[in-house]
Amino acid sequence: MTGANLIGVAGAGAWGMALANAAAAAGRSVVLWGRDDRRMRALAAQRLSDRLPGAVLAPAVEATSDLENLARCDAILVATPAQSSREMAIRLSGTPGSAPLVSCAKGIERGTHRFMTEVLGEAAPGRRTAILSGPSFAADVAAGLPTAVTLAAADEGLARALCDALRGPNLRLYHSTDVRGVEIGGAAKNVLAIACGVAAGRGLGASAVAALIARGFAELRRFGEAFGARGSTLMGLSGLGDLVLTCSTPQSRNFAFGQALGRGASVAEAGKDRLAEGVFSALALLELARERGVDMPIAECVEGLIEGSLDVAAAVAALLGRPPKGEE
Repeated sequence: MTGANLIGVAGAGAWGMALANAAAAAGRSVVLWGRDDRRMRALAAQRLSDRLPGAVLAPAVEATSDLENLARCDAILVATPAQSSREMAIRLSGTPGSAPLVSCAKGIERGTHRFMTEVLGEAAPGRRTAILSGPSFAADVAAGLPTAVTLAAADEGLARALCDALRGPNLRLYHSTDVRGVEIGGAAKNVLAIACGVAAGRGLGASAVAALIARGFAELRRFGEAFGARGSTLMGLSGLGDLVLTCSTPQSRNFAFGQALGRGASVAEAGKDRLAEGVFSALALLELARERGVDMPIAECVEGLIEGSLDVAAAVAALLGRPPKGEE
């Protein structure tokens, strides 16, 4: 892949529209696909997103519900939720072309325990895969606010080419070949952000949230190292950077979900308005951690809250009651 002049975005939610606008700002023509024909026709005509209030679709973006239009693209950003990525890749595998698929989701597939590039590779054999992740909110990217993320592919040349294609005046991309490290940062931080949201919703104070971020990063690092992730990746944008962002504000869907739990909402009530990927990745993350003997007490408490085996008070007591130990 020597260049990508036409970028496809599969998934027209908030993140998909933000990425489409970012690619347009990088000087690319863009095809933005969504499955709802009526919605995509309205988006094409009015140029206003119903998922990102106030965001205007860039002129260089073609909105469509015809999947065949993605077959013309030089690269396709898969911007559907993690648990829908396999279905999307299967659909893309049935279209002509061999454009690389770039996962823009942060999660682990339930049941299979597959990371996102594994899901895409299995569902669309023959397509090269990559992962884009880092500290980024859709609203910020769509508004053209300064953002930096990481794009990783096993083939360094592919990673560089994709970064060159997507890098714009306000979106900086760093290339990497540490695919697993980038994927782990994105998936684990969503689960840990729920814990920080719970602490904030419970009114435990900024000191407690800071402690959870620091100890949560220790869990993320242990998990990443068990899967061969590089320390520099875990300390970088897609690891520590994304963790700090997601654990710090209700603008994060996972933090907001946890905050609602901390204020007394049920899991169903907390998750009714916005998708929190960490809810679906928590069990898979912990099952993988147990297979590798990785201790993740904060993530364990989050899973207990989601599954109903712990209430908020018990989760807080479980963390505070852990035996004293040296910091690692």
